[in-house]
Amino acid sequence: MPVKQPAPSANSLYPELRRYLDDRAASFDTIPSDRKPDLAKVADYIRRRGTKSEPAKLTFICTHNSRRSHLSQIWAQVAAEYYGQDNVVTFSGGAEATAFNPRAVAALQRCGLQITADEPQSTNPHYSVSTSDNSTPQVCFSKVYDAAPNPTEGYCAVMTCSEADDACPLVMGCDLRMPIRYEDPKVADDTDLESQRYDERAAQICCEMLYMMSLV
Repeated sequence: MPVKQPAPSANSLYPELRRYLDDRAASFDTIPSDRKPDLAKVADYIRRRGTKSEPAKLTFICTHNSRRSHLSQIWAQVAAEYYGQDNVVTFSGGAEATAFNPRAVAALQRCGLQITADEPQSTNPHYSVSTSDNSTPQVCFSKVYDAAPNPTEGYCAVMTCSEADDACPLVMGCDLRMPIRYEDPKVADDTDLESQRYDERAAQICCEMLYMMSLV
């Protein structure tokens, strides 16, 4: 399959972010072959929604909506922007609400995203995530998977951890439920490997979301 090229609009991304995305897009061969079919199924869902001129809503679900689900939500939206997939809208949620973990926020900032917090001392801050000076920021905060502004029908539910997959045996209103699981970087919290593990997970999820969008 020919390598899909970034959309012209990708040239407006922050330079550091653009370089990071280009590097991840050049690393599709690092994705294990057994993960690619599930990513392709989500890509097919996006494609089918596009042929109907309908938005493809993707909700990434993890137990606490604190790390993996936010990383996936953000990178999927960025990947859609990178490849010019205008019909994609991403969300995240959990079986319960906690807060977007600051370690995950910091990992994303190291990738070149610009992130600011509204009321950072809040127990559940709202973060604005920007890809360029002209982009509309994503607003990210922890919530249960069916709480506003998340869709309650007509969406794809992507289960990013086994705990959420088990805790939510029935995800109401979704057209497609797809388990695409990631190891929790939380295992390295407060250790010397903390930043490395978060950076590795950010890179893995970014690469896979780019691969997924490249198939649309």
